[in-house]
Amino acid sequence: MKRPVLTLVGLAALMALTACSEKPQTSAGTRRDVAAFEGVTNSFAAPGWKAGDKKAWEQQLKTRAQNGQNEYNRVN
Repeated sequence: MKRPVLTLVGLAALMALTACSEKPQTSAGTRRDVAAFEGVTNSFAAPGWKAGDKKAWEQQLKTRAQNGQNEYNRVN
């Protein structure tokens, strides 16, 4: 009677400890010390935008906010 209870307690403790062993989900290769307008390394940049151009970056954000996220402009 005592052995099955101890086995169940041991299994429960083992399952609880396996949840603590999750590996950290850090993104390898991502630099956090560079400003957002400095550039991207993928093809998701807006067409016509050049890396390092802060004015163009700010203008793109304003345009995207006005055209895509402003409900007053979207309602016809």
